[in-house]
Amino acid sequence: MKRPRKFFFLAVAVVVLIVVSLLLSRNCPSAGFALTGEVRALHRLKNRTALPQDVEFNPQISLSELLRPGGDSSRWSTQQAARIEAYVIDVAFGRPEATNCFIPRRRDIHILVANRQGAPKNEQVVFEVTPNLRVWAARQGWDWSETSLRARLLGHWCEFEGWLYFDVDHVEESENTAPHNPTNWRATAWEIHPVTKFRIIR
Repeated sequence: MKRPRKFFFLAVAVVVLIVVSLLLSRNCPSAGFALTGEVRALHRLKNRTALPQDVEFNPQISLSELLRPGGDSSRWSTQQAARIEAYVIDVAFGRPEATNCFIPRRRDIHILVANRQGAPKNEQVVFEVTPNLRVWAARQGWDWSETSLRARLLGHWCEFEGWLYFDVDHVEESENTAPHNPTNWRATAWEIHPVTKFRIIR
């Protein structure tokens, strides 16, 4: 009798997990999963849906400035937006994360950019298209899916617009804040996150 009961509770748990996953995939809060107010605030910055206005763009921010060596944790502000031209090295889904309730279908899309084709990882900058902005784009009739973005942007010079975000989780993996670390896979922890607009230049 114990084994059938065990399987019953296991089946119930699986059903509950599926239902919760489906609900969160449609209703993941902007704060995602977070145990502290500080982390919730960071998640809300990542999940912003407000489009930056002209006065919020900092014209001094360029790709060369993002790549400028040296400790850069306080170089910019997350209340600023940027308009940056860059060469697209790669486009791919990120991993499931607490910001997006760990839902696989709600992963951010990473756009890796640099100042030239073939730039090494520690000279690349990360721009991110979020699930919320993909939904917004779809409402405008635009396809911002990973497949579409990869086909359109990869190997092109593009202009991107969006909010600045300093990703503290990657400080020890960025050349500017952890110089000469052989495992660095990015130039800076600063990102455009979320991307709110882009166009192909050539």
